[in-house]
Amino acid sequence: MAHLANLNGISETLPAIPKLPNIHRTQKPSKIIGFHGKKTEHLQEQQQPLQITRRMALSLASIALVSTCTNNNVSLAEDNGYWVTDLLTVPPVENKSIANEKTGTRSFVKKGLYVANLNNKNRMYRLMKYAFDLLAMEDLIGPGTLSYVKKYLRLKSTVMYYDFDKLISAAPVDDKQPLTNLANRLFDSFEKLEEAAKTHDLPQTESCYQDTKVILQEVMARMA
Repeated sequence: MAHLANLNGISETLPAIPKLPNIHRTQKPSKIIGFHGKKTEHLQEQQQPLQITRRMALSLASIALVSTCTNNNVSLAEDNGYWVTDLLTVPPVENKSIANEKTGTRSFVKKGLYVANLNNKNRMYRLMKYAFDLLAMEDLIGPGTLSYVKKYLRLKSTVMYYDFDKLISAAPVDDKQPLTNLANRLFDSFEKLEEAAKTHDLPQTESCYQDTKVILQEVMARMA
């Protein structure tokens, strides 16, 4: 009894805990507990409709967002300024003299390929680097690999086509014609090599590549 009296005395001396105003208690979400069968299976069955409902809500929200953007003719990809929704536009060619006279372009030019806009010094380095890459392509030429030869050639030659165009435009008057002649010899050889690889003519591909190889070495020497 003495101990209880002491406890009562201590409780009387303690200050009352003040109630904090404007605090609303939130109810904890109720948990569904199954008592029949295995607990884990029952819980999964009870929780499954909740997960599907959330997924459906997210799906409906995304569909509504896309529908709104479509109706308003608005594309998120077009608004951010960092990427486009369609194939990249073909860069304009300033020097028509490096195009094929019959077609007005080059057969190996790949559309929708991104070509980084560099200064002239870096364009010369890239031309030298790509010429070196195409020289290393000799080991790729063989039976059953000509489709890969054609694709690799198109990737490299397209960038070289636009680099030569920019270099010719920026070159001094005395250097324009020599660069144009070198570019036309290279691109004529590229078209012959691409056509041979496209028809899967291995002997013709090897022959055309030997001619292209000599010109690629000239390009490397000129751009060094």
